[in-house]
Amino acid sequence: MRLMIAGGGGFRVPLVYRALCSGPFAGLVRELVLYDVDPGRLAAIDAVLASLAARQAPAGVSTGTSPTVRATTSLPEALDGTDMVFAAIRPGGTAGRTADERIALDLGLLGQETTGAGGISYALRSIPRMLGLAAEMRDRCPEAWLLNFTNPAGMVTEALVPVLGRKVVGICDSASGLAHRAARAAGVALPEGRLDGVGYYGLNHLGWLYRLESGGRDALPGLLADAAALSGFEEGRLFRQPFLAELGCLPNEYLYYYYETGRALAGIRSAAQTRGESIDRQQSELYPRLADAGAEAYPLWEAARRSREEGYLAEARPAGERRDETALAGGGYERVALAAMRALSGGGATDLILNAPNAGPGPGGPVAAIPGLPVDAVVEVPCLVTHDGVVPLPQQLPAPAQLALMQRVKDVERHVVEAVAEGRREAALAAFARHPLVDSDALGGKLLAGYEAAFPELQQLWRGGGS
Repeated sequence: MRLMIAGGGGFRVPLVYRALCSGPFAGLVRELVLYDVDPGRLAAIDAVLASLAARQAPAGVSTGTSPTVRATTSLPEALDGTDMVFAAIRPGGTAGRTADERIALDLGLLGQETTGAGGISYALRSIPRMLGLAAEMRDRCPEAWLLNFTNPAGMVTEALVPVLGRKVVGICDSASGLAHRAARAAGVALPEGRLDGVGYYGLNHLGWLYRLESGGRDALPGLLADAAALSGFEEGRLFRQPFLAELGCLPNEYLYYYYETGRALAGIRSAAQTRGESIDRQQSELYPRLADAGAEAYPLWEAARRSREEGYLAEARPAGERRDETALAGGGYERVALAAMRALSGGGATDLILNAPNAGPGPGGPVAAIPGLPVDAVVEVPCLVTHDGVVPLPQQLPAPAQLALMQRVKDVERHVVEAVAEGRREAALAAFARHPLVDSDALGGKLLAGYEAAFPELQQLWRGGGS
């Protein structure tokens, strides 16, 4: 199989390569093509992969399982003959992420790259580039699947469905990671590739684990009542135990920004720098060093990766508290993506939590996997993945407050997609103003104006001179 990664100079690409060289996914890919618009970033990541390959096999001996690697800045060259595409691009780079965060923070609002105002700004830049990639795929490799990591993953995937139809799915590891961490804490066996007894519904970075069955018994209520067990994993520590017991489910970690908005905002503001500023500084210093590091490129990258993981959601943790070692070790999102790729290419069925249209199987045709949301809306739910495609599995009706939040955020997402697809500035304005973490026409207008000043290309989206 030939796998192309759009955003091949991205920081996490070595995780994919590492997983393809050993373990259950070894031998799955014969050729890995890295495509990026930045030749410097490509050279740096190419050096990391070469360093890793040298460490994984004895000198002069080939394992026969590691894919050959080719880097290119030509999109047509990258796509021709490709069987599968992973996409993880960041228009505007880490400097753009910094602006996404700071413009919101300066208005007293949450500044985060996928949630709230920053996520909308990011989507307005990401969706046009991803639509261009999808159009090229349709012409050059129409049978290839697109596995989308580009954030905000659910929103971007929804924009791509009209172009690629059933050949696109959104990938994120936060929901599946929550399910596995909760299962371990509750003493529930959750085999790789199976989600029997797991109930999860939501949108990307906005979902809830509501059932965790084992032997016909739901172990989740007992876990939610056990403060000691909850303290053993990330999501259990993020939220207060009485709150979780009353809620009756485990929220995705990104719901911290909704349930604890004041604490999150205070935590971000009290830090010396935002998450985006930290990553921008790290990568600005790291990438030139990687390209020239030779055999030491992989250890240098790995040390930076662990440092980066340590700072993830730092605003939600007390000073000095470290993340779980399992989180720091890496191995999340690439496992989800490669498991999906293997199943889609005929390697056997698997269950995964993915972002896909809300059209589950029904006796008379498609029915909503999440009741209360449109069947064509991209949602994040457990899915059956086979060579025939991705099928969302039916979930129970969400609680009223959860459903109302999903409906409101989905309405915002659809306004963003409309703003890009139809060039309507008023749709972008509505998205900012209606988001529950903004909830203000005046602030929505200030946000849009601020992002337009920071990213002049947004003005080119609006047809008719920015109406």
